[in-house]
Amino acid sequence: MLIIAVFVSGMTTLAIELTASRLLGNVFGTSNLVWANVIGLMLLYLTVGYFVGGWLADRFPTRIAFFRIIAWGAFFGGLVPFVARPVLSGAAGAVIGFQAGAALGSFVAVLCLFALPITLLGCVSPFAIRLAVSDPASAGKISGRMYAISTLGSLLGTFLPTLWLIPEAGTTRTFVIFAGVALSVALIGLIRQGKAGRRAAVWLIWQPLVLIALTLTAPGGALRPPPEGRSLLWEKDSAYNYIQVTELKTGLGRIIDGQWVELWKPGTRELYLNEGQGVHSVYHPDGGFYGGTWDMFLAAPFVNTPPFRPDQVKSLAVIGLAAGTISTQYTAVFGADVNIDGIEIDPDIVEAGRRYFGMNQPNLKVIIEDGRLGLRLTTGMYDVVAIDAYRVPYVPWHLTTVEFFREVRERLSPQGMAVINVGRTANARTGLQDRRLVEAMTHTMQQVFPTVHTLDVPDSFNTILIGTLNPTTPANLAANLALLPPDADPLLRRALEAASRAFVPSTASTVLFTDDRAPVETIINSMLIDYLLQ
Repeated sequence: MLIIAVFVSGMTTLAIELTASRLLGNVFGTSNLVWANVIGLMLLYLTVGYFVGGWLADRFPTRIAFFRIIAWGAFFGGLVPFVARPVLSGAAGAVIGFQAGAALGSFVAVLCLFALPITLLGCVSPFAIRLAVSDPASAGKISGRMYAISTLGSLLGTFLPTLWLIPEAGTTRTFVIFAGVALSVALIGLIRQGKAGRRAAVWLIWQPLVLIALTLTAPGGALRPPPEGRSLLWEKDSAYNYIQVTELKTGLGRIIDGQWVELWKPGTRELYLNEGQGVHSVYHPDGGFYGGTWDMFLAAPFVNTPPFRPDQVKSLAVIGLAAGTISTQYTAVFGADVNIDGIEIDPDIVEAGRRYFGMNQPNLKVIIEDGRLGLRLTTGMYDVVAIDAYRVPYVPWHLTTVEFFREVRERLSPQGMAVINVGRTANARTGLQDRRLVEAMTHTMQQVFPTVHTLDVPDSFNTILIGTLNPTTPANLAANLALLPPDADPLLRRALEAASRAFVPSTASTVLFTDDRAPVETIINSMLIDYLLQ
């Protein structure tokens, strides 16, 4: 029973840690700042647990005390999602409303909920070693065995929730399942300790009953409600993201050239991921111009030297397909003869695209893979390689380097170009923009492409960078807009008009991203902290 208890405690500890990141990720995201805080505090709690466990083992060296510690650690671990839910629900509004103080306070409060369960489970290994050692000559062997067994359990606790339980059972039930397993081991262990142990087990039998009752009666619904004016169509905890699909109840628009223009009609669907900052895909059955980053991807090929015609666009690769807005617009504008390879790492996002975003074009081939590896698995040459996998603070560093852009260049046709969506921030008081990531990306792309254009998407924190194989100028786009045939798709015309107004001077910093050194996280973390402090 000691061996089983140590194994299960190690498994439960890691499972709680990984599931904690998903619980917090629904509201605060899963950036490396969030991960660093989760891992750091869990290690701090374990450190305290090791000290406390050793002290308790010397003072109360009984198996009854040992299994009681496991029972209480498991019970508090199972309580976490139920106690955290009202805190996180309040924090969700603070995050969406950029209320940094309230969001930070909620984040710290939820992390503190893990102090008791992780500290108690940290007591298990030193306590078990104290109980198992009867001969000092075998202390080293027994200690090594116990820590090996605990680590073996941790391996199972790493893979089981991430790859299976969270996607299938959800975050709350994953907490309860692991707590239930540990509780069962504790109660069985107590029952095996004779009359006193059975009496202790009876006193603790209410713990699993409470967890079962909470699981059955806990309020359902989304942990993070959809943004105002939207209804929730679908949500899921995937192996990679917390996914929400929403639908607009009323239209959205903005003033363009002095006139109010409705851009998103009622019934428009949006894809939100993790903490819900930013729309990752948008779709309306009637199609149309969305006035966002996706339209800029449509306009990018027309930076080529004029005359450049719509029928010259033959192929597209999308790294960061999401729910398929870019591929859907390309098919609508350039026709079903355009060959499109879409690379997306999360199969559940692809499912959302097919169910709710009309992502069923016959000319679209979906590749479920990481972006860089997925590009290597393709065999075609592309007129456009669109990279829409950056979303501050989620920027995969391996998609930002000189070596990566060399791989992209090798897959471009003679008229091809790389188009990237990059993030920036702005100071709400001064209006000054923080363009460090944009400028570092510009410098990196300039090592590979003769020309890099910069387009700031209106009313957003998005900047589009276009790297061309041949020297080009912004005037090319205006010239190609003037040369569009009268029967050109209205969506294309509006996209080119919007892009022609979005050009800003390209500015490069001295920062260079390479496979050996890419300080992407350093820049992003600094941008985020500066933004939150404002």
